[in-house]
Amino acid sequence: MSSPSRQAGATYLLMLFAVAALGLGLAGFGTVWSTAAQRDREAELLFIGGEFARALASYRAMSPAGAAAFPQRLEDLLLDPRQPFVRRHLRRLYRDPMTGEADWLVDRRDGQIVAVRSRSTRPALRRADLPPWVAVLGDANRHTDWQMRPADEGRASPPAVQAPGR
Repeated sequence: MSSPSRQAGATYLLMLFAVAALGLGLAGFGTVWSTAAQRDREAELLFIGGEFARALASYRAMSPAGAAAFPQRLEDLLLDPRQPFVRRHLRRLYRDPMTGEADWLVDRRDGQIVAVRSRSTRPALRRADLPPWVAVLGDANRHTDWQMRPADEGRASPPAVQAPGR
C-alpha cells in the first residue's frame, strides 16, 4: 500500500509545478499585453492630438480678417460661434485614451486655447519620432509632456491620418 500513496504525492507535486509554470507564463503574457495596449492607446492619443491640432488651425484660419484668434473653450471647436452658418472644426470632444475621460489640459495664451495635453502622468513608451504637431515639454517622459498644437508657420500642417485600428 505504500506504492499508491507515493504516486499520489508525486502527482500532487507535478500538478503544483504545472500550476506554477502556468502562472509564470500568464504573468509574462500579461506584461506583453499591457505594453501592447499602452502602445495602442499612445497611437490613439497621437491621432486625437492631430485632430485637435487641425481643428485649432482651422479655427484660426476661419477667423475674421485681421483678427486671427484661437477658441476660448474646446466646445467652440464643435460649433464656431463666430460664423453665421454651422461650422464645425471638430466632430466631437474626444476622450483622452490614457485617462478615459474628456478632461484635457488646455494651454492658453491671452485666454485663448493654443494647445491641448493629456492629464496622464504615466511614463510614455514612445519618446522619439513624434509627429510634427506634437511639441515636447520637458523630456517627453510622460504623456502630459506631449503638447498637441497647430504646426508653426513654415511647417507642414498635421496630415489627415487614418484612425489607428480602423
